[in-house]
Amino acid sequence: MFFLKAVGVIVAIGIGGIILFSLIGMAWYAWGALGSLLFFFLLLIGGGWLYDRSHNNKSGYDDLSA
Repeated sequence: MFFLKAVGVIVAIGIGGIILFSLIGMAWYAWGALGSLLFFFLLLIGGGWLYDRSHNNKSGYDDLSA
């Protein structure tokens, strides 16, 4: 059972990688090197923002105000 789950995770990561590289390649073709870097950084910033919103811990920020 473990190996089936491991194969499923590996396949999902592979499909996600193909989609990610396809998006970056299309941005490179459409906007050039600078535009694709900007697009990639915007993807990273958006992902970080979503992660931060989902793991927001208000009690951790209370210590900073003291």
